[in-house]
Amino acid sequence: MSNNVKISSVKPSFHKVPLRPGISFSIRKDLRPYFDSVWHYHPEMELHYTLKGKGIKFIGDNVSNFSDGDMIFLGPNLPHTWRCTEEFYQNDPSLHVEALVLHFSQECLGKDFFCIPETALIREFFEASKRGFSIKEPAKNVIVNLLYKTLKSEGIDRVILMIHILKELINAKKSRISDFSNLSPNIDVKMSLFDSIYSYALKNYNREISLDEIANHANMSVSSFCRTFKLITKKTFMDFLIEIRVSNACRYLLEEDLDIQGAALQSGFNNLSNFYRQFKKIKGCTPLYYKKEYKKNLQHEIEY
Repeated sequence: MSNNVKISSVKPSFHKVPLRPGISFSIRKDLRPYFDSVWHYHPEMELHYTLKGKGIKFIGDNVSNFSDGDMIFLGPNLPHTWRCTEEFYQNDPSLHVEALVLHFSQECLGKDFFCIPETALIREFFEASKRGFSIKEPAKNVIVNLLYKTLKSEGIDRVILMIHILKELINAKKSRISDFSNLSPNIDVKMSLFDSIYSYALKNYNREISLDEIANHANMSVSSFCRTFKLITKKTFMDFLIEIRVSNACRYLLEEDLDIQGAALQSGFNNLSNFYRQFKKIKGCTPLYYKKEYKKNLQHEIEY
């Protein structure tokens, strides 16, 4: 995609999920150097489990980290994409991403299957999933095993496993990801522009980015850029940039074990008090508490 994208020429990034003949839903295991999808949406629901990889995911209005073991469920037409950390784009043969991905429509098991009384809870789950869910333990491990079985299954066994996955998703501990309503495919939102903007922000988040600079990158006036960006994301560009910085600060704190000041500087915060304020606003706790809780939970998992 060109870096200079005119807003008037860009259409919504609709993704057609491929479905081979003779099956009612799609499941695959991805193995590639990095996640390379643009900011997109599709009418199918999606269950995405990251086996290997790390970076930042964008789901609706949410910006957050992903790493090994991340499982999310997306309702229909919820815009999303994954962006790996920069080392995945350096042609290092030792680095790659792996994911299990399930796509299905609300009519995949028949037009009326999810309308019968016995599937009322599934309908409620579908409705709630329009803003996305992060799936927690212990159901996550059960669902992963079911996904692997589904990959190898055929015929009626495949359908039974699909229903079993839905049952586990309904009963799983989960948290809502986004406050962004899912899109109707008919809404003329220029979402593809976002792909160019977030790529630029991810490459430059650790330095000052002015509104003039990012608007010029998008080939727009500042006022037009601010209006359009808020239409797409329901937030300002500066709020979006701060979320990217905080997400990267979390990575520096946990994966690279930097101290608070080092994580703040590496992620683009030149003022330590502002870093504390923004971190607590987004994460609900101080950076030190966040790091201690992660290490405590990690030790608990090792002992378990």
